[in-house]
Amino acid sequence: MTDATDPLTREWQGPTPRDMLVAKVKGHTGLLIGVGIVGLLTFVAILAPVLAPHDPYAQSLMTRMEPPVFLGGTWEHPLGTDHLGRDYLSRLIYGARVSLLIGAVAALISGLIGTAMGVAAGYFGGKVDMVVTFLINVRLAMPVVLVALAVVAILGGSLTVVICVLGLLLWDRFAVVMRASTLQVSRRDYVAAARSIGASTPRIVLTEIMPNIFNNLIVVITLEMAHAILLEAALSFLGLGVQPPTPSWGLMVSEGKNMMLFEPWLVLIPGAVLFLLVLAINLMGDGLRDVTAPENRS
Repeated sequence: MTDATDPLTREWQGPTPRDMLVAKVKGHTGLLIGVGIVGLLTFVAILAPVLAPHDPYAQSLMTRMEPPVFLGGTWEHPLGTDHLGRDYLSRLIYGARVSLLIGAVAALISGLIGTAMGVAAGYFGGKVDMVVTFLINVRLAMPVVLVALAVVAILGGSLTVVICVLGLLLWDRFAVVMRASTLQVSRRDYVAAARSIGASTPRIVLTEIMPNIFNNLIVVITLEMAHAILLEAALSFLGLGVQPPTPSWGLMVSEGKNMMLFEPWLVLIPGAVLFLLVLAINLMGDGLRDVTAPENRS
C-alpha cells in the first residue's frame, strides 16, 4: 500500500492541482505585479491614519503651494501642499480609501445584480432570457456618464450616492458575460447528469455552473472595479462626485487643473497614482483569468 505523503510516491503521482496553480501564479509576472501594487495601496489605505504625516483636512495658508521635495521642497511636505496648504501626501493616502472603497463596493453591487440576471437567463432560457436580454439592451442604450451625472446632480454628490449609482449602472457586462458562460456550461454532460439524478436548480447552479464560470466572473469584477474608480474620478473632477473637503484623487486633479501650466505636479501626482491603480487592477484580473482558466492558457 503506497503512502500518499511519501515524497517518492508523490513525485511518481505527479504534481497536485494546488502545486500546478502555485507554479502558474509564481510564473505570471503580470499577476504578481498587479497583486503587489493593489495590495500595497490597500495596505496604505487601511493604515492611512498611521502613515499620513499630517491631517489631510488641516489648512495653512502660510505654507500653500509648496513644491514636492524632488522639485526643491522640504521633507516636511514630501509631495508639497495644495492651494489651501493641505499636505498633498496625506490627501493622496486618504484618497486611496475613497477609490478602493467605491471600486470594490460598486463592483460587488453590480456583480450581484448582473450575475443573478445572467445566470438566470442562461440557465432557464425562454421568456426569462428574453426579459433579461431586453433589460441589457435598455441598459446599453443608456450612457453611463450622462445618467450618473444626472442622478448625482439630482440626489447630491456624496460617497454613498456615488457608490449606489455606479453599482446600479455597471451590471450589464456581468449579465452579458455570465449569460454566455452559463449557456455554454449548462449544456455540458455533468449538468445533464446532475439533472438526471434529481438535483435541484439551486444545487446545480451553485455546485455545477458557478465554479465553472467563476474565472470569467473574476475578470469582469476587476474590469468593472477599475471602471468604477475611473467614473468616480470623472464625477469628482466635474464636481458631482465626492464632495470637498473629502480627499479624492479625481477631486485633487480638479482642484489642481487651474494651476496645471504653472504647477503641473498638482495634476500629475494624483493622475499617476490613479493610472497605476487602474493598471494594477487590470493586470491582476487578467492574471487571475490566466491561472484559473480551465484550458490552462498561458
